[in-house]
Amino acid sequence: MRYSFYSLNKKCNSDGLSLVSTLWIISILSVLAMQLLYSFELESKARNNFADRVKYHYAAKSGFELGLIALRTDETNFDSLGEVWAEPIQQQVEDRIQMGKQLSFQVSITDEASRIDLNSAQEDTIRNLLSFLGVQPEMNETGDLATRIVEGRPFRSVRDVARIEGMTEQILYGIQPQIESTSGSPPIVEPPVPDLTQAPPPTDPTHASDTQPTPQSSGGLIAYTTIYSTDRNTDSEGQQRVNINTANAQQIQGIQGNNNQSVFTQAEANAIIQARDFDGISGILDVQAVSDNVFNNIRDRLTTQGNNNDDNRVNINSADADELEELQGIDSGIAQRIVAYRNAQGDFANIDAIKNVPVTFVQQFIEIVDKITTTDDSTISGLININTAPIEVLALLPGMDNQKAQAIITRRNENPEEQSDPENPVQGNPFSNLGDLLDIEEIDNQTFREVVNWITYRSHGYRIQSSGIDRSGKTTAVCEGIVIRTQNQLQIPYWRID
Repeated sequence: MRYSFYSLNKKCNSDGLSLVSTLWIISILSVLAMQLLYSFELESKARNNFADRVKYHYAAKSGFELGLIALRTDETNFDSLGEVWAEPIQQQVEDRIQMGKQLSFQVSITDEASRIDLNSAQEDTIRNLLSFLGVQPEMNETGDLATRIVEGRPFRSVRDVARIEGMTEQILYGIQPQIESTSGSPPIVEPPVPDLTQAPPPTDPTHASDTQPTPQSSGGLIAYTTIYSTDRNTDSEGQQRVNINTANAQQIQGIQGNNNQSVFTQAEANAIIQARDFDGISGILDVQAVSDNVFNNIRDRLTTQGNNNDDNRVNINSADADELEELQGIDSGIAQRIVAYRNAQGDFANIDAIKNVPVTFVQQFIEIVDKITTTDDSTISGLININTAPIEVLALLPGMDNQKAQAIITRRNENPEEQSDPENPVQGNPFSNLGDLLDIEEIDNQTFREVVNWITYRSHGYRIQSSGIDRSGKTTAVCEGIVIRTQNQLQIPYWRID
């Protein structure tokens, strides 16, 4: 009896162990099956996410191509924020994998000439920008940060300026707001980039700085600078400009004003040639109509008193143009300028004062400002487009301040009564010639002379940014590139896709 009970107990223990082992095996297999299913699910999601990312990459590329088309079809001789290319694009493209599904993308085109070019901007302009960003000037043997930036040129990208001694992340990227992370990882830091395509509200003149715009952005240096600003060295009609630093007298005489008449005579052209080595086109305003050489040859025949022809001298305060032409080196053009200057400024105090007569007046300079240059290069880098630049950038230029910058923006945003070109409708009243600046009351002759060497009314360098947007509105892919227009071709010197 004892033996039978022992056998039964042993058999029960054996069956229990088998059951427990079976349950453990089943549990392990279940866990393995769940992990395998989970792995399959993750792999499937990864494949789907990769497929979606690839599709949105192509959607972003489609948007980039639309941006290229917008630039190709731009036929105006100026570039402004009121043109079609400057309008944001929001469209969809068909998903070729899932029929009936649409992929969304957004495109924006910005003008690189609305930013300060680090490779060609004046040192003072860079210093003004740094001051605007809150960077204090340094007093040491190596000079301040603006000096070191100029000495560190050329840069291959704006971020390349980070290698300059004294450049910090805060200066380059600005005050960076922190975005809370939900994953427990360190917070994400993103530098804010202000919208440079829109003008800010008008500045209160009673609180405006005389020379600098009030700091109002934390975007940092990267938000206001570029290395891709470029413009063709031609006039508004596409004709090559005359280089006043290298042109001969005949070429200078060939420069015509608004009436299609030559602006300079032979003697005036010679005066320009003798005075040249111009840093900018406004230097022509400082050329003496009566050069030192001409003056030394005729000084014994000049007087400011008495009647003309007394002692064979010419009274420059009473002689008419014909009498002045009798002097060696004085032709009809210079003679008329002497008379015009005398009528405007009053009698000459002494004979040396005749050298104050300029070879061209501001009003005549306006007629030729778009037809002259100081370089033979086919393109000019670093000019600021007064049709697209924001108030912050305009106010940093030579001779400018907040009030003058705001006046430019107000003028270009005006709505004219009639469209100048109905086939190419443009919003606002953009500048189509640099001389239009003097139509603004706040821009006087001195300001015009200072700023005209650094501005343009058009651009040939643009940034296209196209983003693929998923159903939740999240940016899934970004395609960005710099586009340079050269005649009828588009070149892309910079390209990235994320």
